[in-house]
Parts: sequence; C-alpha cells; structure tokens
Amino acid sequence: MFALAACNRNEVSQATPTSPPVPVTATAQPTDTPTPAPTATPEPTPSPTFDFMTLLATNAVPEGISPFTGLPVADQAVLDRMPAAIKISNSPIARPQSGLSKADVVIEHLAEGGITRFTAIYHSQDAERIGSVRSARLIDLEIPVLFDSYLVYSGASGDVERMIEDSDFASFTLSDEHKDPGFYRLDVPGRTYEHSLFTDSDILARTAEQQGWTGPPRSMGWAWSDSPPDDAAAADSVEIPYSSEYSDVRWEYDPETGTYGRWILGEPHMDDLTGEQLTAPNVVVLYVSHVPTLIVEDVLGSQSVQIQLWDQGRMQLFRDGVVQEGTWMRPRREDPLVFLDEDMNALKLKPGPVWIEIVPLDMPVTVGE
Repeated sequence: MFALAACNRNEVSQATPTSPPVPVTATAQPTDTPTPAPTATPEPTPSPTFDFMTLLATNAVPEGISPFTGLPVADQAVLDRMPAAIKISNSPIARPQSGLSKADVVIEHLAEGGITRFTAIYHSQDAERIGSVRSARLIDLEIPVLFDSYLVYSGASGDVERMIEDSDFASFTLSDEHKDPGFYRLDVPGRTYEHSLFTDSDILARTAEQQGWTGPPRSMGWAWSDSPPDDAAAADSVEIPYSSEYSDVRWEYDPETGTYGRWILGEPHMDDLTGEQLTAPNVVVLYVSHVPTLIVEDVLGSQSVQIQLWDQGRMQLFRDGVVQEGTWMRPRREDPLVFLDEDMNALKLKPGPVWIEIVPLDMPVTVGE
C-alpha cells in the first residue's frame, strides 16, 4: 500500500486509510447551497464463512503471471515494476486515443456533461504513445490505491487537486500542471491544446526509476480460467447508454477472436497507435452509487460526481459471449477490488486485459443474446 513521503513502497510503513472513504464536499465554493447528502450504501453482507484475506491468498498469481491479465510474461522484471494509472480523455475531439489497447486494465466512468473518461493501468505491456492525458477526477482518489499504482494526469480542479495532495498516495503522482517529468506534447491535426499531452511506457519507466518507485503490486484476488461456466447466460452484446450525444458504448462479441469489440456512438472505437478497433476479452460492468458534489470542474459550472467505489454492489462479467451476475466488493480502503459469484468465490476472468465500465445504479444497461 501507499504511504506519505515514500520512495520505495517495500521499505515504508502503511498509511492509515479511511474506511469507508469520507464523502466529498467542496471547499470555498461561492454558494450557500448545502452539499447534497451522499447516497447511503448498505453494510457488507458476506456469508459468515467468507474471509477476504483468504480469497486474496487463494487467488495469488504464480511468479511470471500478470496479476491484472492472468497471462505469462517473458521477463519477470516487467512485473516487478510499479503500475502506472494514466488519465486519458474520451472527449469526441480526443478520439481516436493512443495506446488503450496496450493497457492491462481500463476503467471508464462518467465525468460530467455525459462525457466519460478513462483511467488506464499499464503494467505488463508497453505502449510507444499513450494519450491524450487529461485531468483527474474524484474517482482517481481510489484507483491508485486499488492497483498499487502511481497516478499520471494533467492536473485537476482545485478541490480535487488538494485531495490528491493530501492523499495516502500523494508521493506517487506525476502531473503536467506541477511541471513533473514524463510528458510531451504533440501537434495533432484537429485537436486543441488541452488534447495534445501524451506520454509513453519508456519515458514513464525512466521517470519511475528516477523517483525510486519500485516494487510489484500485491495480489488482486482475481481468478482466471480459459473457459466460462456452462450455465452462464448468452450475451453477444452489451450496450451502455452513458450519453447519446457523446459517449454511448456498445460491445459486440466476435466468436472468431473470443473478444468483444468496442463501439462508440455507433462507430468502431479505434486505437490510433495500432489503427485497429479496441477489443477486450473481459468487460466488467460495475453498478456504483454516483453522488453529486459542489466541486466545480469547468467554466460551465459542471459539478463533480463522487463515484463511491467502496463497500459492495452488483456487477456483470461479460466473456466468451456469455454474462455472469455477481458482486463487486472492496470492504476497506486498503483492499483491492474483487469480483464474486453468488457463493462468494472469485468469478473467473478470461486471461487477458480487463475493461471495467462503471455505471450509475439505475443506468439501463442492455444485454443482447
């Protein structure tokens, strides 16, 4: 886990986390409007015999296997490095992005105005160009802790920035707004300045080494299998209606490749780095409480949303053309995010990258057979 003023995570004591995290309010906002109360979340109700630490130990990956993809790597040194959590734009003007196909895990979430944003975890794979890099959101107070990663971003609103600076991973951040190393700008035709910031795996590896950021991530508690259960329901597609104007997502299963192809606003979602459509062997949909705050994110006055990725909730795992219902769980801040079946055993992911789609509790996700 992370600790303040740390250089090597394997040599420092753990910071004391807040469990569950305290709901967010804005500071110094010019309004007398009270902060909306956070949506209450239920207490965890695992089976009496469920042991979270046993789950993590049982599903610890062997040496040479990525904890994020379940796949072997040729060089163990790759897995001994610290993961990078990179904030990537999904504004229409920023598409196609570069390097999303090389991430081990991609987390998509609503930002504001119906536009989504990504936090991509890079660990076992390298990308020669990643971006465009954009600003952090409230959910990025959670993701670096979940993946034992450092956070790469282009700044944040004043309140979110202060929270990052006060967080238990504050010593593990790279921000263009702070003039930190690790970034460069590219003149991309048709894109504005704010969508011109990029990074890559080589420059981040050098920067992390210079910072003394070392040590592999812990066990995630994720489990892997080449085959889904026989009783899973058919799911040839999944539609996520984030925004019909900016961000509606559709995943379509291709039995020839054994992966889901990603579509955005009815068009194939491409990776500019490879020139190919984005695909994923695993698409995980998490239903999570979204609570508005008084934090202002842009000049239009858009309010930030607190996505309460702690405790537990409903989830769906899409793989191999089928869907499994389950429960996502994160009992304490220091715990990783795990995916459980009805018997409180780890759901079996397909070896390969994982796309995590975070949606509001009431979002009408459509599954096609």
